[in-house]
Amino acid sequence: MLQRLSYLQDSELVARFQRRCGLVLVEAARSEPGGGGPRGAPPEEGGPETPEEKENSEYKENSVSLSRRPPSLRGEELAAALPVPAVGRPGPRGLLHHLPALHPVEPGPVPMPTPHQHVDLMYVGQVMKDVLKLPRPLSPPVVKLETRVDAEYGLPSTHAMAATAISFTVLLSAPSRIQFQFEVGLLIALTLSSLVCLSRLYTGMHSVLDVVCGALISAAILFLTFPYWEAFDRLQLTSAASPLAAVSLTLLLSYTYPAPPHRRSTTRGDTTTILGAGAGSSVGYWANQQLGRTFEPRGPLPAALPALTAGALALGGARFLVGVAALLGTRQVAKTLSLRALYRWYGVPRADAGARRRREIEVPYKFATYAAVGLVNSMLVNRLFLLLGILGTVNV
Repeated sequence: MLQRLSYLQDSELVARFQRRCGLVLVEAARSEPGGGGPRGAPPEEGGPETPEEKENSEYKENSVSLSRRPPSLRGEELAAALPVPAVGRPGPRGLLHHLPALHPVEPGPVPMPTPHQHVDLMYVGQVMKDVLKLPRPLSPPVVKLETRVDAEYGLPSTHAMAATAISFTVLLSAPSRIQFQFEVGLLIALTLSSLVCLSRLYTGMHSVLDVVCGALISAAILFLTFPYWEAFDRLQLTSAASPLAAVSLTLLLSYTYPAPPHRRSTTRGDTTTILGAGAGSSVGYWANQQLGRTFEPRGPLPAALPALTAGALALGGARFLVGVAALLGTRQVAKTLSLRALYRWYGVPRADAGARRRREIEVPYKFATYAAVGLVNSMLVNRLFLLLGILGTVNV
């Protein structure tokens, strides 16, 4: 048994998968002109990296460059072109692209367990990483296409956990709201979650064991909690204590997160981001229910699956773009205001960008920023759609 687990965690297994995809690892030409950046790439124009991008620079592997046949393509470009859902993208940027996607082609609230399951599973996965402390695949032999989270531990893959949770939560919740063939939905859920899992091997960020364990942990939690989804949603939407409980519990979990004491990592910051977004979304859904503005589809449920006409696709695309713009604007404003307030409170000079990694600053600023993002997404974005006339056919 231990030999099989060791085999699944072997870096060479990931490297063989990458070679099958055409990725190979070659030594960087350290002496080439302008080769000061990672993997021998020239530094990007537009000034230095942001503190978030610099956060894990000290943990990057020895400089490497990527080669793919044909040689005109680089591994990073191919990874960016992979048809992987937004949940497969790392960090807060993936979150900002994922939230607007919860406003589908035909609007109406996403089944309520979806954001809760995402938040709960991400917290469990992040904590398990820092408790188990199992390393990511080694480079060489693996080609690393990402460096932002390379300082984090590997098992379980939270991308695999989130992809499995979101795909199958929607699949299990949707029949009460939308008419569709369950077998087709199952195939879509399997395809999307599998693509994300394979992308973690392709990018060299996880071993096969990390990905398998992530998917299995999500499946087990979904199986155990499924009978209680409806009761929990009803409590979350109707209890007067729901907003206070959502904010206080997630904020407590953010402050007590077991971050590695002698290892700089993005896990605490990313976990706080997810918890903050979940808290804001929960408060927003509760407020919508109290105001009687839940944006439910018209007619009895389950509703017929809307036809994918050109007009419907155009409305869906417009909602996505407007949603992303609204959330990016919210993020920028909330981040700026919260950092200014915290820097002033703790007497930190604004030029000290590294101070934002201190717990007393990182936790409240990220929590406040993404709680605002979650609140705007769940409560105000549909109202903006209504104002712009792109909401569609819902009861308001």
